[in-house]
Amino acid sequence: MDTSLAHENARLRALLQTQQDTIRQMAEYNRLLSQRVAAYASEINRLKALVAKLQRMQFGKSSEKLRAKTERQIQEAQERISALQEEMAETLGEQYDPVLPSALRQSSARKPLPASLPRETRVIRPEEECCPACGGELSSLGCDVSEQLELISSAFKVIETQRPKQACCRCDHIVQAPVPSKPIARSYAGAGLLAHVVTGKYADHLPLYRQSEIYRRQGVELSRATLGRWTGAVAELLEPLYDVLRQYVLMPGKVHADDIPVPVQEPGSGKTRTARLWVYVRDDRNAGSQMPPAVWFAYSPDRKGIHPQNHLAGYSGVLQADAYGGYRALYESGRITEAACMAHARRKIHDVHARAPTYITTEALQRIGELYAIEAEVRGCSAEQRLAARKARAAPLMQSLYDWIQQQMKTLSRHSDTAKAFAYLLKQWDALNVYCSNGWVEIDNNIAENALRGVAVGRKNWMFAGSDSGGEHAAVLYSLIGTCRLNNVEPEKWLRYVIEHIQDWPANRVRDLLPWKVDLSSQ
Repeated sequence: MDTSLAHENARLRALLQTQQDTIRQMAEYNRLLSQRVAAYASEINRLKALVAKLQRMQFGKSSEKLRAKTERQIQEAQERISALQEEMAETLGEQYDPVLPSALRQSSARKPLPASLPRETRVIRPEEECCPACGGELSSLGCDVSEQLELISSAFKVIETQRPKQACCRCDHIVQAPVPSKPIARSYAGAGLLAHVVTGKYADHLPLYRQSEIYRRQGVELSRATLGRWTGAVAELLEPLYDVLRQYVLMPGKVHADDIPVPVQEPGSGKTRTARLWVYVRDDRNAGSQMPPAVWFAYSPDRKGIHPQNHLAGYSGVLQADAYGGYRALYESGRITEAACMAHARRKIHDVHARAPTYITTEALQRIGELYAIEAEVRGCSAEQRLAARKARAAPLMQSLYDWIQQQMKTLSRHSDTAKAFAYLLKQWDALNVYCSNGWVEIDNNIAENALRGVAVGRKNWMFAGSDSGGEHAAVLYSLIGTCRLNNVEPEKWLRYVIEHIQDWPANRVRDLLPWKVDLSSQ
């Protein structure tokens, strides 16, 4: 009995020591975790302050070159903030040692790995076939399972196509399979390689010279010029889809529009000039629509109003955009209704508030915030439900905001920054109110602005387009890849399928190759 008690006491002392060690380890772990979170928070606050400073600089007097540089710095800082916030969330979601009782564990913030991924099972069995302690027979207690995400490196391969020739023994007639279609005539580039290059540049913002270096490390010499020719050829190959996409986006209804400057190299001079990429987006998901969203880009060598007027020559409906004067002729025709962007109006007030906050700017921002709170509540509801909520709640707030601003304008110098911000809002007042009478219209134009983010990031990496034709090719590929993203379609997989099949696809069925129509489950 004494021996049994001694063994039990020893076991309990060992268990107590293990628990004490675990508690000390937990305390040290929590200390390190707190330090990491504090470091994340400090860096995020620093970057937010930098963004605020850069945004204030944007509205000062500066050259377009300096403004573009500031825009790139803002984009970089915002991306870094997002990355840090994700890292901090993952840090806070980490689990500690499994020795802890389940009630004391932190819940993991990590999402499970997608079930659609292929899985390789490796079973690690114990070396012992019997109990190492007493030699007894072992019985199964189940199995501990863990998962590790691994990347299989992409690799080049050469596909050799052989077409045997056969001759008739009687008449010497030669029989041979026809030459299969190639994505690019007289080129050895396969559909998968072309899709990878295009996705790398226009979805992942990887310049062609960097891709060339990556391929060289893998043992294949593909010059930047070669990759550039391939990219242009793919854009030309996909132009029928680009045209169909334009027809879809610009159907009567509501479309969002915006534009972004793009540096383009002047031939032979080594200098660049500023061209434009225009974006038009059809996306009514906020109003409960089941129609697939889509985006269409167009390139122009300058920002003259004739370009959007040509783009929208056959369009009728609502155009939600900023206050760019080039749209004015479209509204005068009566076919198109102007809907303005509250985010633009708010931004002007916010910039004044950031420089010199007053009770007037504070109240203006609060009033606009109440309008956005209503929109958050009705997002995803039907157009009819959104319209009813806006008429009942938003329209009175808009009228109250208008009356309040008119009163404040009487007390402000017309040369003050606050008065100028209010004057912009009042000038756009009718267009800002359109959303209160149309459930399909949004309160702002953020849908179009979001569609341009990829271009802004890409421009920072590839710096400029090599020519006007390069800008036109970019418009085609940004349109198709942007539409893939809006519909949660993997762009490289879709591009590979389309590049491989479009040469032999019936011209009257090209619409069936749009991103949301292609079944990629078997690819």
